[in-house]
Amino acid sequence: MKQPQTPPDFDKLFAQLMASKRIARVLRSAAKLSVDDYMHWDDLCRHPTPPDFNHEEWWAVLKLKRKAAYRQLPLLDKAGKPFNYFIPEKIQELLHEIDFGAGAYVGMPEPIANPQTRDRYIVSSLIQEAITSSQLEGAVTTREVAKDMLRSGRSPRDDSERMILNNFKTMQEIIRIKDQPLTVPLLLHIHRIVTDRALKKPEAAGRFRLPDELIHVVDGEGQIFHTPPDASELQARAEKMCAFANGQTSGPFVPPVIRAIILHFWLAYDHPFYDGNGRTARALFYWSMLHHHFWLFEFISISNIILKARAKYERAFLYTENDENDLNYFILHQADVIRRAVAALHDYLGMKQKETQQTASRLRSLRRFNHRQQALLTHALRHAEAEYSMESHQTSHNIAYATARADLLGLETAGLLTRAKRGKEIFFEPTQDLEKKLESLAKKQPTPMGTEVS
Repeated sequence: MKQPQTPPDFDKLFAQLMASKRIARVLRSAAKLSVDDYMHWDDLCRHPTPPDFNHEEWWAVLKLKRKAAYRQLPLLDKAGKPFNYFIPEKIQELLHEIDFGAGAYVGMPEPIANPQTRDRYIVSSLIQEAITSSQLEGAVTTREVAKDMLRSGRSPRDDSERMILNNFKTMQEIIRIKDQPLTVPLLLHIHRIVTDRALKKPEAAGRFRLPDELIHVVDGEGQIFHTPPDASELQARAEKMCAFANGQTSGPFVPPVIRAIILHFWLAYDHPFYDGNGRTARALFYWSMLHHHFWLFEFISISNIILKARAKYERAFLYTENDENDLNYFILHQADVIRRAVAALHDYLGMKQKETQQTASRLRSLRRFNHRQQALLTHALRHAEAEYSMESHQTSHNIAYATARADLLGLETAGLLTRAKRGKEIFFEPTQDLEKKLESLAKKQPTPMGTEVS
């Protein structure tokens, strides 16, 4: 990725306008320009200008409007200058969509309102986020292999799988601690889980980087994009970040979604750890959203959306730092990521409900099977090559091992699963012609009194 062009110096541009005879005309025309056209100079200089403007004048007017609306944040850059943001109409629209789709008062969709299926959806979401967040940081493994590891409980085989397992455990821990205030020890605790046995320096897990651990954010060719603050400042900066996270800093009200996005940026900017900063930043975002009662984020993966357009994610960081600490670039990007992630979840739940209704017609009469067994059979009908173990069934439904064992043995006895062995590992596979056997069982199901069989 190329470094974005540095915007023209606003003070010099405005001084030139003041010295010219065009200042009055430019300012009159400025009223017609929307501040919501939130382009960085890198984009703006390639777009056709509005009537009666050149690119520098256009930029000067947009910056004048933005500066007038800025709210300063307690986050400071390395030179001690504050980061800024404000809420233009576009951000207001995105916040409304997020509140409508994932806010504290959103009606709970049936698949996750139902206690019989809720745990399964949580586990699926945690697995999705664990995998894609790791892939953003360079993990190389297929999703199916990673899902198999997490569901079966087997040990990681390489660094990529270890990273994914750590992310999965981190997301589980975030749900557990969501009601706790953020403190520096809690932040270090999160990082320790993220990086457990996954660092070149194992002793760096759960502590801030040291003065001799020089960190830069670079691209694949080694070009430096960001140099974080000095290690000597990290403790004080982390304490200030925690105070902001807990709403203990002065200043105008910061909406919860924007606060979570700023925390994501803040930790990534400070890069306080030897490694694992990106994963910890995204985990901190989840803590903040859940802490502010956006409960649907137990089921949402933002990393899956980010991974599909990683360059835009990275560019949002660069634009913010490149243009006078204007955080709106990152806020706009992340708010759109959140909106899309929420929409994707609702689409997914709608699809699953439709699939469930279709499968229910086949399984409706099989009252001998519980909801977990029916969920497994539904999955097996779509995945003929699937394998199931006591451990994977236990993890998928958050149940005791004995319950998982009884479920699988019951399906084996019914002739719907066959047992196999790989070394010492015992697993079960869908039997051949599973659909026909289900139909056969349905026909053999006793018909309740008073009903007719068509």
